[in-house]
Amino acid sequence: LRQKISAVTAVHPMISALRRASLRQTGLLNSTTAKHVAFRGVQPLVRWHRSVVDENAEQISFHFKLRDGSRKTVSVPSGTTVLEAAHQNQVDLEGACEASLACSTCHVILTPDDYNKYGEPTEKEEDLLDLAPCLTPTSRLACQVVVDERLKDQEVSLPAMTLNFYVDGHVPTPH
Repeated sequence: LRQKISAVTAVHPMISALRRASLRQTGLLNSTTAKHVAFRGVQPLVRWHRSVVDENAEQISFHFKLRDGSRKTVSVPSGTTVLEAAHQNQVDLEGACEASLACSTCHVILTPDDYNKYGEPTEKEEDLLDLAPCLTPTSRLACQVVVDERLKDQEVSLPAMTLNFYVDGHVPTPH
């Protein structure tokens, strides 16, 4: 962990010891999480690879609007990403880069209200969304949207199509 913090500080010298201490205190940097932190200016941005979810976390139910127009209700612990929720519930959402914020195959569409609740995507996420087919003003990457009270009983839509899905007949499975 110290190496990661040092690497971030070397790349971003504006990150002070006080800032690192603040991030540790809020839980963004600690030895028990699988989160990687990137920085844009002085605002911390979390890049999720796999979330670490408390077993006792509140279960949040929300709905996926599938490509065929049907609706699938799922329930996952608070703190799970929408991508992980899709994989845990057999929703066809790929995530080719395994949530490393390197592709747009987990593109989803939020309602305008939900989009506003989650705030603006990072510049990196916006760049990747530009590559996604069926882009809308409320598009997000599912690996960057964390399920919590804001998403309770809300709907997340899958776009009509995606790129890189079922390449050569392969059906991706989370691991």
